[in-house]
Amino acid sequence: MANLILAPGSLLSRLLVVLPLLFVGLVTGGCGLFGTHKQVQVPPMLSPMSDATQAQLIDEVNRLAAVKSIHGKVDIQFEDTSFAEVGISEKYRRADGTVTFQRPGKVYLIIQVPFIATDIAQMTSDGERFRVAVLQGEDKYRRFVKGTNNAVYDKLELNDDENQSAKNKKKTMSSRETVNALSNLRPQHLTEAFMVRPIEADQSGLTYSKSEFFQEEPDTRPRAKKDSRVVRGYYLLEEFSSASTSELRLQRRFWFDRIGGIRLARMQTFDTQGLLATDVAYWDERALGPDGRKLPSRIDITRPHDHYRLIIAYQAPDSIDLDREFKPEAFVLENRWQLPEVDLDAPHNKRAKINQ
Repeated sequence: MANLILAPGSLLSRLLVVLPLLFVGLVTGGCGLFGTHKQVQVPPMLSPMSDATQAQLIDEVNRLAAVKSIHGKVDIQFEDTSFAEVGISEKYRRADGTVTFQRPGKVYLIIQVPFIATDIAQMTSDGERFRVAVLQGEDKYRRFVKGTNNAVYDKLELNDDENQSAKNKKKTMSSRETVNALSNLRPQHLTEAFMVRPIEADQSGLTYSKSEFFQEEPDTRPRAKKDSRVVRGYYLLEEFSSASTSELRLQRRFWFDRIGGIRLARMQTFDTQGLLATDVAYWDERALGPDGRKLPSRIDITRPHDHYRLIIAYQAPDSIDLDREFKPEAFVLENRWQLPEVDLDAPHNKRAKINQ
């Protein structure tokens, strides 16, 4: 029996010999658990990535927020995403436009048919109230819509057949749907995107948090292959307000592209329920105006709960007029066309409809 008892040192030495051999067998065996069966291609991570402090991210937001006014010609592309849940969206033809923005929250937008300069719609907001004149389509579909910026309204809708499928609606898109879309476009949504609200050091009740994020997305570089994807690094800067002593509410989230520098690439705003209100993407930073100020030349605005997407690009970035002072009355649209008026604040018009 004494020959069957191994000394502790002998047992340890045998394990040190057997375990490496067992591991090598598992790795190199035809059915090894750790064997390489096939190569999988993964999107590459873009580089070089720049570093920034929270203070530097705030400075980048405030650089864009330093613009006092913007005026110029633009290209406008409108997309109705009302049928997004069934995989359908209606992209309208490109239109010409003229935009004028001025702080705080003022906007005058003219949308025109390309090449013939016929107005499709005009919109203004003086920072408190908005007015939208829909000028195209049959007489019964033209409207002058008025409302308050911070109010929440039901969507203006056409009296369509309730049994008509989303697919059929897509096929029968006409001037009625165009009027419907433009009537629900709120001018103040544009001011949030173009005239970014600054981050002030003495803003009481606001808290900011910085984090890192990596996202797989389409490769938008000039020489990228079709359908290629990459991993891009971002910094996130989130703005919270104190809804109560025990609760923080997310108001804004800024996305900063870190590739080759720090650039504000995206801004999301949230409502009081924490739902995504506006998602803005900033593209193609260029020299704007006579002083060559570096600003985004294309802005992509998505309002998921209002079911539309709006892409606005400057036609001639170097001719954009920056920081000119406009009179307040320039942002109050008058109904000089004598259009039928829809006052969204009227008690009887809580759910306004355009009747056929």
